[in-house]
Amino acid sequence: MEEPSIEVKKTRLLLFYASCFAVITNAFSFSIRAGILPQLGEELSLTGEELGYINSMWFLGFPISMIIGGLIYNKIGGKLIMQFAFFAHTIGIIMTIYSGSYAGLMISTLLIGFGNGCTEAACNPMIADSYEGNAIIKMMNRFHMWFPGGIVIGALISKFMTDGGFGWQSQMWILMVPTLIYAYLFYGKVWPKARTQEEASLSSNFKAMGTPLFIFMLVCMSLTAVSEFGPQQWVGLILSRSGAEPMLILALITGLMAVVRYFGGTVVKKLDQTGVFLAASVLTLLGIYLFSTQTGSMAYVAAIVYALGIAYFWPNMLGFIAEKIPNSGAIGLSVIGAVGMVAGSFFQPIIGAWIDSNRATAEATGLTGDELELVAGQATLQNLTIFPAILIILFIILFVWVKKIKQQQKSAAI
Repeated sequence: MEEPSIEVKKTRLLLFYASCFAVITNAFSFSIRAGILPQLGEELSLTGEELGYINSMWFLGFPISMIIGGLIYNKIGGKLIMQFAFFAHTIGIIMTIYSGSYAGLMISTLLIGFGNGCTEAACNPMIADSYEGNAIIKMMNRFHMWFPGGIVIGALISKFMTDGGFGWQSQMWILMVPTLIYAYLFYGKVWPKARTQEEASLSSNFKAMGTPLFIFMLVCMSLTAVSEFGPQQWVGLILSRSGAEPMLILALITGLMAVVRYFGGTVVKKLDQTGVFLAASVLTLLGIYLFSTQTGSMAYVAAIVYALGIAYFWPNMLGFIAEKIPNSGAIGLSVIGAVGMVAGSFFQPIIGAWIDSNRATAEATGLTGDELELVAGQATLQNLTIFPAILIILFIILFVWVKKIKQQQKSAAI
């Protein structure tokens, strides 16, 4: 790959900044919408089940548009995909504000989910095509740091606006700020092309996606996603009975994830991707175990350990595919991300069923009230340790596998 000109470097950096504001829009749509749910439910007389279905549209639109975007990325280019993302975000935000009905909120949330998925489908391969080697890992981590970072910022904005008496409509307008910024930064920019003909060919992409290594990484991605999204969705409910402040725990996790992802390139350079995956799995296992056994102030220690573990999963799984299986192309990155999102969503009702089962078991022993809920919740978290435990085994296998591939490449070069 020849050295790009200064002008090309400048354009790619602006594209990267634009992608960061796009993922901040994604994060705001997650945290601010979560913050306004109580107001929405009260003002529009929506039940908890109806609010749950509205939220599910966010998760449904995300993987659908990711897959479609990955399939057409090399045909129409990332610029058009991001133009659709801007359209979907803008219409989704405006519809949310003015629809005033359950059906309207379902459609608007689905549109926002489409916009979020298009952001991933367009920006991940753009970063992979703009950089090479460890720079891909570095920029992928810094791109994805803005999702947890944006969640923290969005949650704080929502809280202060709610406390200040602002309505949910005013909070939704905040989503338009990063949306307009990314549209402005993307406007008129020339997007990088795939580095090789194989990366731009769907037949080559599917051939690369049929290799044992890619299939193995799909399994790993599903387990890393459950390890990340599973406990995060339920830890607030569980820890509310433990003497810890759930919102502080969640803010600590997402804030720390954003910070450590900033240094992801340096960490991966020192430990290699497989070493980072293995270390992250161990820390995630320890963090979830601590959540399942500790209460009070120790829950904050558990949050720190857990965040240090899960922070490096998502961006480095994408970076691994971009660097080690480049011929999988844009669709490969979209599929690996979609599998993670679907797995994270699929296991939510299963985790809920575990809580119900563990609550019934604890109730049979005579426990009641907060003690009952805490025991049931901690038992469920112990169930969740199975995922990072399996990952430790899988990443040991990956470590040996990649080492063998490198040795074969060295021998072939000689």
